[in-house]
Amino acid sequence: MTIDEQVEYLMQGVDYGDPAVEQAMAVELRERLIESEREGRPLQVYCGYDPTSTDLHLGHTVTMRKLRQFQELGHEVTFLIGIFTSLIGDPSDKDKLRPQMSIEKVMHNAETYAQQAFRVLDPEKTKVRYNSEWLSKLSMEEIFRLASNFTVQQFLTRDNFRKRWDNAEPIYLHEFFYSLMQGYDAHHLNADVQVGGSDQLFNIMTAARKLMTFFGQKPNIGIILGILPGTDGEVRMSKSLGNHIPLNTNAEDMYGKVMSIPDKVMPVYARLATDWTPEALNNFLTGLETNSMHPRDAKMKLAHAITSVFYGEEAAINAQNQFIAMFQKGDMPDEMPEYKLEGAVSLLDVIVNNKLAQSRNQARRLIEQQGVKIDGVTVGDVTLMIDQPCVLQCGKRHYLRILR
Repeated sequence: MTIDEQVEYLMQGVDYGDPAVEQAMAVELRERLIESEREGRPLQVYCGYDPTSTDLHLGHTVTMRKLRQFQELGHEVTFLIGIFTSLIGDPSDKDKLRPQMSIEKVMHNAETYAQQAFRVLDPEKTKVRYNSEWLSKLSMEEIFRLASNFTVQQFLTRDNFRKRWDNAEPIYLHEFFYSLMQGYDAHHLNADVQVGGSDQLFNIMTAARKLMTFFGQKPNIGIILGILPGTDGEVRMSKSLGNHIPLNTNAEDMYGKVMSIPDKVMPVYARLATDWTPEALNNFLTGLETNSMHPRDAKMKLAHAITSVFYGEEAAINAQNQFIAMFQKGDMPDEMPEYKLEGAVSLLDVIVNNKLAQSRNQARRLIEQQGVKIDGVTVGDVTLMIDQPCVLQCGKRHYLRILR
């Protein structure tokens, strides 16, 4: 790739919330890539992962895939496991205090993180580090020096802290340390590039760059990526919310879970969870926008692309064939009631109007409890609108053929 092609490739999927900031980072990245090529040295790239649970999921791999892209271009990648930052709990995406974890729990969770990450990263080209190596050795004097670079006002302007302040909810002093510690990680690793989600904007673009400048280093370039929504299509993917796609699963399960996402989030998954080139991505998005691809065909293409990243082409094809076979040769009866669409109709209305549930509340509970399927795929979105022919299943025995 040319330098310009590398910049386009590495900036794919970014989300700074400000076009001017995005442009500034693209310019800095281009300059750093030119410098790297001229000096014959790889860029130092890292991303931190806090082991707050034992399992990684597809949402974590958004940043891992970006790290892999840097590896493909010959740069050095560090997979940082945030032992010490986990002890605080990242407040970046929370409107309330995160519970503190014990060091024993954090270490237990961290045991399999690297092996799970190697589903995406090249293990021979990845350094695995733990930030407890250096954060545990900071003296009080050093912490004072770090803290002197920030004002309380800088933290209170952040949305999550501002909401708690306005609601007279407590904000604890130790929560401010999270950004300092993440900034110190960037300094210690002498990072050229730090990758993170858009919830890390302050930690990367303000804290890390400020501290690196304080220590006389070139500030790191922040590659800030969008947040992958869960299978419900509404909120960020999270194991605690039950809307996640785990990495410790199999190709058939991953394929089926991607097929269960709402149509509206297919563009987000395409941008953040596939290995498509900018050209292939644009072709897919154009197909969605112009309706030249049927949504079901588009979702199957998307599910295949994502599954092949983790399990390979052959396993992805087998998972797709199994999914098709289950849908076409499943236990669905040959005859079933029919319902004709007149425009788009809400899933709740279809269920209630066809007496598949006694009330909208019961229909809502049925959906939330994973008891509703469309074309063999579990539906978790209670706001879903139906505008295409399909087969609706409620519970184990109730089927409805929806026609136009």
